[in-house]
Amino acid sequence: MKVNNESDIVLVVDDSADALSLIHDTLESENMDVLVALDGRQALTIANRIRPDIILLDAIMPIMDGFETCKALKNDPKLSNIPVIFMTGLSETGDIVRGLEAGGVDYLTKPIQPNELVARMKVHLSNARMSNNAQAALDTVGQFLMSFTLQGEVSWATPQAYALMAKARVTPEWQAKQLATHICEWFSHQPNVGQTIKLSGLEYPLALKFLGYTEYGDGLVRLEDGHKLTGPELLRQKLALTERESEVLHWIANGKTNREIAEILNMSPRTVNKHLEQIFPKLGVENRTSAAGVALKVEVAN
Repeated sequence: MKVNNESDIVLVVDDSADALSLIHDTLESENMDVLVALDGRQALTIANRIRPDIILLDAIMPIMDGFETCKALKNDPKLSNIPVIFMTGLSETGDIVRGLEAGGVDYLTKPIQPNELVARMKVHLSNARMSNNAQAALDTVGQFLMSFTLQGEVSWATPQAYALMAKARVTPEWQAKQLATHICEWFSHQPNVGQTIKLSGLEYPLALKFLGYTEYGDGLVRLEDGHKLTGPELLRQKLALTERESEVLHWIANGKTNREIAEILNMSPRTVNKHLEQIFPKLGVENRTSAAGVALKVEVAN
């Protein structure tokens, strides 16, 4: 159940009156609010007006079939994270694969068993809720985060990242061509965590900092404002550190060990440790974990 006790909204898309009646009654008995569409185009119109929490989708329908409907949903940033469960009479392996490749999270063959349908829906609703909560948490942190496919396409971004791109007057054409080329080339060299590249072809300076890969294999980056201080220089000015101390702290905050930092900064691990001995009292902390926390707070606040 939702924390605020609101009912889950389910959009059922099927051109069969009998199927709609059965599913409608089943879901209402589970205290769910049910929306109904008879074809894919109608489903997209309804979903844009009243965003459902989950969609039950038949595969074979007039005008626009379920596979195309699911692809259209997944291509719409406002609707792409809504879980879609296929429920259809098509039971061949190829049809199931097609449904999952279109973006469905599950595939049920008719005749539908009401108890099984409800059980599967609850699992996917719970998973979607956790995912939405995680994304909302990222959004509210104020981070300029983005993820890209290996082909250079934006797969996700926080509102702050979109706002910064708008500030830089990023056009769809530049994003599709130059930005995609930047990303493809960058990812092909397998960048290290913390590595930064500057974006060219814009009047307003932007940069990308590599943070790692998501569980889906997309590259996670932070979009940086070229007019704002970042990295070691930001830490140096905000925390009154020396140039070397700020560099060491920067890499500590990025999860590097003393040995790794020594290699990056061309110094010995012992020298790195000496810098840390100076950094800790300046920050009022006793260990590297706390020091990293201070650095991350500075970066977030900026």
